[in-house]
Amino acid sequence: MTSTQHNIESVNQLINPDNIIESINQLAKAFQGKVVFSTSFSWEDQIIAHTIFKHHIDVAVFTLDTGRLFAETYATWSRTLELYQQKITAYYPDANQLQDFIVNKGPNSFYESIENRKQCCYIRKVAPLQRALKDKAIWITGIRAAHSNGRSDMPLLEYDQANDIIKYHPLLHWTTEEVITFINQNNIPYNPLHDNGFISIGCMPCTRAVSAGEDFRAGRWWWEDNSKKECGLHVHRANEQ
Repeated sequence: MTSTQHNIESVNQLINPDNIIESINQLAKAFQGKVVFSTSFSWEDQIIAHTIFKHHIDVAVFTLDTGRLFAETYATWSRTLELYQQKITAYYPDANQLQDFIVNKGPNSFYESIENRKQCCYIRKVAPLQRALKDKAIWITGIRAAHSNGRSDMPLLEYDQANDIIKYHPLLHWTTEEVITFINQNNIPYNPLHDNGFISIGCMPCTRAVSAGEDFRAGRWWWEDNSKKECGLHVHRANEQ
């Protein structure tokens, strides 16, 4: 058991499930300079960014720019910077790794096999994430239980062995209706793709709109079996990647 894993019970004492502002603030004070929040500019992430920026909480906000995001995502990123006047650090794929991958397999090889797709995700997202989380103690995410059938029993705090970090999911039990209401009441900028059937928004070639009645994850890597639809960002053991 690592020291980070051992500390999860004490960290839990800092969390108030009914007060996100207080919880994030307590974490930031207890782990100064070691709390980070990852944003993909989704509905959920915009709520958390709004909370951090509006209340001037000492949490570093970062994003993973894969190089293949939607134009609407970049526009939401720009609107967020303009509104809050706060920094969002971008992490990019290693240029040499990405170049070798494209040269050897082509720009759209992720459609050809799960192996290729996972390699693309690793280069563009997982490896940059590892750099972003290095030497950090707390990773705040926008995960909600409704995002996946496998997350119904997920705790607000959990240990991520792959990155040796404690993850905090402040919006875990929020409903989609609660998320949208909060966005509208607080005039928070959000990705307009959400209004066009896009629920989970990732890279442009790997994301499509979801029709009424379809599963939440149907819009991501729709050409793959549902059981394999993970990019590697939210695995918990190093050998799951």
